[in-house]
Amino acid sequence: MVIGVPKETLNGENRIGVTPNTIKDLIKNNFEVLIESNAGDGAFINNETYEEVGAKIINTAKEIYNSSDIIVKVNPPNNNEVELLKNQSSILSFMQPTKELKLVKSINNKQITGFSLHLVPRTTLAQKMDALSSQTNIAGYRAVLMGAMHIKKYMPLLMTAAGTIRPAKVLVIGAGVSGLQAIATAKRLGSQVEAFDVRPIVKEQVESLGAKFIEVESTKDDGVGEGGYAKETSEEYKKKQSELMAAHLSKSDIVITTALIPGRPAPKLITDEMVNSMKPGSAIIDLASENGGNCTLTKPDEIINHNGVTIDGTSNIASEMSIDASSVLSKNISSFLTHVFKEGKMDLEDEITSGSLYCHNGEITHQMTKDALKGENK
Repeated sequence: MVIGVPKETLNGENRIGVTPNTIKDLIKNNFEVLIESNAGDGAFINNETYEEVGAKIINTAKEIYNSSDIIVKVNPPNNNEVELLKNQSSILSFMQPTKELKLVKSINNKQITGFSLHLVPRTTLAQKMDALSSQTNIAGYRAVLMGAMHIKKYMPLLMTAAGTIRPAKVLVIGAGVSGLQAIATAKRLGSQVEAFDVRPIVKEQVESLGAKFIEVESTKDDGVGEGGYAKETSEEYKKKQSELMAAHLSKSDIVITTALIPGRPAPKLITDEMVNSMKPGSAIIDLASENGGNCTLTKPDEIINHNGVTIDGTSNIASEMSIDASSVLSKNISSFLTHVFKEGKMDLEDEITSGSLYCHNGEITHQMTKDALKGENK
């Protein structure tokens, strides 16, 4: 089978889905790899490096699409790229099918097999294919560095001849992969760290990293969803959560929000009123901005100042660390492709294959996407 890797067309995207470190493994598994000329430039990988490991350099995107059985992209295809896709070929990318309904319909109309890296099951077997975790891990690390640059003070405790400088206070909302990495990074920089999550089960992980866990008392399983994800909470819980969070926000120098619910807009956890209570010179890094943000004032891909509080809505943070982000992403994708396309054939009964599909043979296969399309047609 032929894997085609075109240049990413999204403005500011520097990653690439296949890097030289995995091409030999792909070739061993009977894949041929085509790379569009200069597609690796954003990750500082030149054409010659790809050719040295057995990939073929192709001059145009059109030729890549015409010659490939599987297209590998970081971002979902735009309308022009959908037009270039061969009928009954396959595409793998970070597609959010419940969010990109028109795009899903266009892809499905061409009987293309669509795989989403967002849908890879959170199971032990699929861990090495979990590209979402590998990229959010990077985002969690980077978010702390961004916050440190926004505030006008030191992160660690410093004892100087001129007096003692207190450490910065960091609040991390959401203790998933990105949140835990943010906690670890903030602690390494010497700050005082607190973390909040609706799932009590993560308390031990948070405390093992040296942070204080902020907990809303509840007798129910509020916020505990399937597969380790969070879910929507009750109104009573939300009220308690809001009150507790407001008290801690007002004391924080950096707030990093990471709360997401699969297939849904990001929950609004920080209100205008809460931002107004924060200290001038503090900052919010909203890692949920791509799905609307956890703060009501967040503007996706913008950095704004609200009464002295910086609110950073940068959405594609992993792209800022394109070398390592591309390297781990390529390993995830290689593991996925060699699992799904064994001897060039798919096993639709396999839980990873079926779980990652959103359309196949002219049919929408992802139930949440089906439901969203039904709702759109009402």
